[in-house]
Amino acid sequence: MNSATNKATEAPRKGDFEKSLVRLEEVVKRLESTELSLDEAMKLFEEGVKLSRECQKQLEEAEGRVEILLKKADGKIAAEPFEPEDESS
Repeated sequence: MNSATNKATEAPRKGDFEKSLVRLEEVVKRLESTELSLDEAMKLFEEGVKLSRECQKQLEEAEGRVEILLKKADGKIAAEPFEPEDESS
């Protein structure tokens, strides 16, 4: 493989996570609707499960990249808990 192929494989899929998350939210809203047939609901549920798994995989990959970035000079990973800002304020 050439280096261009490697870079393309490793490059993050910018926006994929956000797009998947937005679509997952749309699927959930539609599933909460009482106007769906069972067949439509099952198709949406399957899509939602797939999207959820894709998002989870991307989050795990991001976590792995963060741990690599936090690797100390002695080779030990210094994983530190992430403290998100309080979004309710």
